[in-house]
Amino acid sequence: MPKPKHSLPPDAPFPTRLRYYRERAGKTRSVVGGLVGRSAEWVKALETGKIAMPRLHMLVRLAEVLDLEDLGDLTGDQRMSRANYTKHAHDALDSIRSALVSYPMPDAQVRPVPAAILVGRVQQAWRGWHTSRYERDAVAGMLPGLISDARTAVRLLEGTDRRVAAQQLAQAYHIAQLYASHQPAPELVYMTGDRAMHAAQDSDNPAAMAGAAWYLNHVWRDAGDAAEARVELAHDVAGMLRPAGSSNDRALFALMHLAIALSHAKLGREGDAWRHHEMANKAAESLGAGYAHPWLMIGPGMVAHYAVTIHLDLQQPGLAAQAANRIDPAAIPSRTRQSRYLVEVARAHHREGDDVAAVHLMNKADELSGDTFAFSIFARSIVAEMLPNPPAVVAEEVRRLARTLRLLA
Repeated sequence: MPKPKHSLPPDAPFPTRLRYYRERAGKTRSVVGGLVGRSAEWVKALETGKIAMPRLHMLVRLAEVLDLEDLGDLTGDQRMSRANYTKHAHDALDSIRSALVSYPMPDAQVRPVPAAILVGRVQQAWRGWHTSRYERDAVAGMLPGLISDARTAVRLLEGTDRRVAAQQLAQAYHIAQLYASHQPAPELVYMTGDRAMHAAQDSDNPAAMAGAAWYLNHVWRDAGDAAEARVELAHDVAGMLRPAGSSNDRALFALMHLAIALSHAKLGREGDAWRHHEMANKAAESLGAGYAHPWLMIGPGMVAHYAVTIHLDLQQPGLAAQAANRIDPAAIPSRTRQSRYLVEVARAHHREGDDVAAVHLMNKADELSGDTFAFSIFARSIVAEMLPNPPAVVAEEVRRLARTLRLLA
């Protein structure tokens, strides 16, 4: 490979810097991609600006591959505030961790909780998660006992009751994964995603596997890992469903294609992303305008919300903001999902230079779910960038948001 012919301008953006240092190292895109567990197409998408600068752990891996001592060589003026990556912990995190890492060995004298009781407890936990302004507070007291009892039930029950208990255990792990996300416990996020899939497979229930595939896709996509594997998994699970036979399977079929669409968008594959988004939308719309799955929340509203995320991942903030003008934030009956969506729309406006609109949207996100907002990495990033020089008309609001996000004392 030819070495770069020109020196690197001091104000060069990240895509230019990555290409410069890759060529200086004499490595092809395929080689660099392979060394960091990605494809040549992914490296090309970074170098052409089709996908955004990756997160800290991947920047470290790229720097190692390119023999760079200073991450600033790659990031340039796109400085990474420590606040963008520092995560605070919920008060009950240690108790949730203890429940997940313990391995109780019940004997035959233990009476397992009946599967029907577990179903009711899991439903109660989901209601707490989706309807509370502070969803982690709502589920923290339930989770340790629910996880323990569901694991015991799977071990001791038999037949249909055991399979139902395994489905409830998978959902308990989903809630634990959501609880642990955006906290200093990445190992718990990986653990719960993997355990949920194993429990879902033990249940022999394709619907349970679809839920597990959705949450595993979140784990891998957020980490920038296993792009082809996560697409293959969603395809495989979609093939197990019978969308023509039931509304539940049709909703989960939409969910799998939404997962595939989001994975393609992360890689800058615009055509594939929108093709699968349309497949998800078609299946979801056939369920009716007001439909939402009782705990996964998939339906027409959720598919519409994620169109904004796809535009953002494809580096189209203007189109994301335009799409948001046509989407009802309340289309999903979940405080946490509505709050997350409003932060996504705030990202679009922030990247378009409209910080006043971004602040307004983040205030609404905070009102809907103070928990979702307080643990949002994207909200932290936006406010951290605004904080040194906020627009005068919303300066006090920016400082209030910064205190909420623990960027200021």
